[in-house]
Amino acid sequence: MSITGGKVIARVFPRKTNQTPNDDLVFFTEPPTFMLPEFDEVHVSCCFTYDKPRAEWLAYQWESTGKPVKLGGPAYGDYTKEFIPGRYLKIGCTITSVGCPNHCWFCSVPKRAGSLKELDIKSGWIVQDDNLLACNEKHVRAVFEMLKQQKHRAEFIGGLEAKLLKPWHVELLKSINPRSMFFAYDTPNDFEPLIHAGKLFKEAEIYVGSRQLYCYVLIGYPNDTMENAETRLLNTLKTGFIPFPMLYKDDQGHENKEWAKFRRPWVRPAYIYARYKELFIRGGN
Repeated sequence: MSITGGKVIARVFPRKTNQTPNDDLVFFTEPPTFMLPEFDEVHVSCCFTYDKPRAEWLAYQWESTGKPVKLGGPAYGDYTKEFIPGRYLKIGCTITSVGCPNHCWFCSVPKRAGSLKELDIKSGWIVQDDNLLACNEKHVRAVFEMLKQQKHRAEFIGGLEAKLLKPWHVELLKSINPRSMFFAYDTPNDFEPLIHAGKLFKEAEIYVGSRQLYCYVLIGYPNDTMENAETRLLNTLKTGFIPFPMLYKDDQGHENKEWAKFRRPWVRPAYIYARYKELFIRGGN
């Protein structure tokens, strides 16, 4: 149950993800005709721009309940100044900062959230900051102190920026033995920093075999080729990171079917391990 200022809030989402809340006041369709819990207002939350038509349709449908309906979320440039655990993300998720100082051509975060804003730190172990390593050292260390108090191993799924990684970051990461750390290889300029980050982790005895280091690799964007994408994925593996291909979508959320087919084996651990053996165990190039 989501309560703010004494109000009980029903939350409605245009799609379900691994991070969506799962309490009794979370919905993905129009309001049910029976057994509807009591609530005071409705928040329709939309994360992706291509889901806006459905979010707006859902907002219209929920007006039939007679309760106030608010439509917002990242797709509408709605970034709160305070993260409230369990409201729009499931319990366990936390966001300690929003925004990013970079202005990558494919990313809408700086346009929506601005350069960087540090928030009050709320408990959680699944860290979803846009760019945690861009925060000041005091904030980052405070986040790790919070993570040390959690009963679950930390997961950094928001994407850590390799060019900002410092030895003291690596020491902090090793100290909490996270379950996963995701970096990003989106542009050619990301590759050299990724190599350096891989060396720092190897020196700290954290490497691809630990299954802790992952890297989002953008594929299928305009003028990309499957040969080039394959090279980037293999090079990511060589640096010490497990590649996780992120398929480019246009503003309407459309995916190229051929690219989707290309991506499919690269999300299978057995396939990635086979490519890893080719590179390192059998001495392939």
